[in-house]
Amino acid sequence: MSVDGHATVVALDAARAVFRKHIEVNQGRVIDMAGDSVLAVFETAIGAVSAALAVQQSLCELTNAQPEDRRLCFRIGVHLGDIIEKADGTVYGDGVNIAARLQALAEPGGTIVSESVRTAVRTKVTVAFEDQGEQPVKNIAEPVRAFRVRVDGAAHTATAAAKVSGHGGPNVPSVAVLPFQNMSGDADQEYFSDGITEDLITDLSKLPGLVVIARNSTFTYKGRPVDVRRIGREFDVSHVLEGSVRRAGGRVRITAQLVEAANGRHVWADRYDRNVEDVFAIQDEIAQKIVTALDVRLLRGEQAAGWRKSLRRADALDAYYRGLDLFNRVSREANDEALHCFEQVIDLEPQSPLGYLGTAWTHLSAFRYGWSESPPDSFKRAAELAGRSLELDEGCADAHALLGYYHLLQGAHDSAIAAGERAVALNPNHADNAANLACSYAVSDRPADAIPLLERAIRLSPIYPSWYLNILGFANIRAERYKEAESALKLALQRDPADTRCRMLLAWAYHSRDRTDEARREAREILRQEPAFRLESVAPQLAIIKDRALVASYFDALRELGLE
Repeated sequence: MSVDGHATVVALDAARAVFRKHIEVNQGRVIDMAGDSVLAVFETAIGAVSAALAVQQSLCELTNAQPEDRRLCFRIGVHLGDIIEKADGTVYGDGVNIAARLQALAEPGGTIVSESVRTAVRTKVTVAFEDQGEQPVKNIAEPVRAFRVRVDGAAHTATAAAKVSGHGGPNVPSVAVLPFQNMSGDADQEYFSDGITEDLITDLSKLPGLVVIARNSTFTYKGRPVDVRRIGREFDVSHVLEGSVRRAGGRVRITAQLVEAANGRHVWADRYDRNVEDVFAIQDEIAQKIVTALDVRLLRGEQAAGWRKSLRRADALDAYYRGLDLFNRVSREANDEALHCFEQVIDLEPQSPLGYLGTAWTHLSAFRYGWSESPPDSFKRAAELAGRSLELDEGCADAHALLGYYHLLQGAHDSAIAAGERAVALNPNHADNAANLACSYAVSDRPADAIPLLERAIRLSPIYPSWYLNILGFANIRAERYKEAESALKLALQRDPADTRCRMLLAWAYHSRDRTDEARREAREILRQEPAFRLESVAPQLAIIKDRALVASYFDALRELGLE
């Protein structure tokens, strides 16, 4: 400023424009641009890191021709944590404070991220994270573990390029199926378009030559504006499938288009005007065209298995889609209504496995959430119905997965693993089934096998539930990979600081590395949150662990830390 104030202001305005552009493209919001600082919040960790990488690259290109002493270089810090947002749009909290402190640790033109960010994005960006250790942070009680972002072996600075990772490995196509829009002009028909979307995800997920993002992740875009480039970055996919459904009486019109995520180019698009009874045939055609367009390699017999359908009647299909919609609402009332819908499917199409499987799901939910007057009976009934669906179609992946869960809770670990492995073999892209099998591995005697399965589940469902991280933490502890366990468990606690079981595992991980002070700190936090806490209260939840000596050792460690 002292040499040339006007030129500096112009350069600063240009830099601000770069920040604003990449922040907005990556699902971010600029909160403040006071002086030479920028504060922004993002919907996802990958969005924040992608923006940081893109900003540094763009600033490098913008200032490359300038003398070194005339270049504006920015430090960037990225943290994943809670914030408090006021009505006027300003934000406060430890999340902001830690990000600000991290940027101070970065070198000019460099980027520093916290451990929570590194854990969230490390499988989604082709950069390295150089551990800077735990850093004392002003006004924050606990040290923050920081990582320097490095590209191509060099620190990521304004001279290093930003590169986002490939899509599931070399030459492996990947797709996110977005919720098809309901164009019927009747909100009550929403379940029908959602059901078609879910069936397409299920069909495509069965193909081992294709990576398909889970429903729980893609349905977060339901009713939101679509930017396929942003979706490609967030879910790390090569292609996006989107479409619409218009239903009128006994006729249905379905449009679908497959788009390259990197550039928005349309690979294929089509429109289908058919009778409602032909919906499954339309889904088959869409899936086949995607397979052809993406050059997915199919083994003999897989294509027939992937396209096979079992509902023939339009009213059965309608009842099934209504049941799916109600089941996904996860409430006692909706679950009861879903049960009636799936029972209607059984009445209309008794030779289809889908009605029995849907009914089994509702009984399982009644057991898990305490909605049943007799949970053991509901659980047994779920297993019986899953078995019936397998009698009709042995290739029903979700039925195998449900039976795997049943066997696990019965203490039959080998049977649980066999059923889980069959479910994953039949549908290699089902995130929850992979995570459930990983749980069976982790609580039996195969924790090392659980870790890559959980990492794959997280890849398939980028917006994944926290219980994935709890199992990942437990498996890493059992495999004596304590740093990895701590990273997963800390991330889970950032999502839910009141998760007692997660905090117990973190205390155990610290104790196993003789980090007694940190272990005792976690134990004290458990007692602060739950003054009446007793170890016996969590004992039933550990009944699925095969090695009872391990459980005893775990409890002994927690007692040493002050928990009783």
